[in-house]
Amino acid sequence: MTLDILYQDEHLVVVNKPSGLLVHRTHLAKGEEDAVVQRLRDQTGQWVFPVHRLDRATSGALVMAFSPSVARELSDQFSDSKTQKIYHCLVRGFSNKEGHIDYPLAKLNEHKGRSRFKIIGTEKSAETRYRRLHRYQIPIAVSRYEEMRLSWLEVIPKQGRKHQIRRHFKHILNPLVGDTCYGCRHINKALRKAWGEDLRLALHASKLEFTHPINQERMQIHAPLPEDIQDMFNRLAPYQID
Repeated sequence: MTLDILYQDEHLVVVNKPSGLLVHRTHLAKGEEDAVVQRLRDQTGQWVFPVHRLDRATSGALVMAFSPSVARELSDQFSDSKTQKIYHCLVRGFSNKEGHIDYPLAKLNEHKGRSRFKIIGTEKSAETRYRRLHRYQIPIAVSRYEEMRLSWLEVIPKQGRKHQIRRHFKHILNPLVGDTCYGCRHINKALRKAWGEDLRLALHASKLEFTHPINQERMQIHAPLPEDIQDMFNRLAPYQID
């Protein structure tokens, strides 16, 4: 399946990555052959070099370079917080209208089959700003409650720590819908029963802003919402309360 290319020139390419696709093959997913790097190589006829990451379950704007030098320059922008990334996500509960989460994140010990725990001394600063766009109250029972409450948010992380958005919203008790690592199992179970077993992580990288490393132009790339998230909206629309 070809990828949706949002922007391309001789130096870099930006795609709208679908949910469920790896950015590149990794030892953590042994035997997995399909990934953005391989698809883009076949699609463009050129080698491509990863610049930043999106979780496998996250969709949205992803930039790659056609040379190691351009990849390094772009990676430095991400490392130095000189890019801007805007995400949209669906979370449990009625969140605040807006907020600023300032909560350092540590590396996690994630050996398969064992509970995750923080590795003391590896904490790094992490800040995420958000604003609520919509609220939904759905007549689906969840746990001991007769109705389910959800919020649709616009999110801007300052850094790009691993799972930063997912961990931050778990921290403020508004975990993301469809998140199997940090989410609410009661919400996920109820929605899978109502919507089907293919419930995805409700997180999309909607906009990516960076400086082009060759011509120094400030680039703003928008990634349209994919069909599976649009389908969520169609299901939620009758229950929107603001």
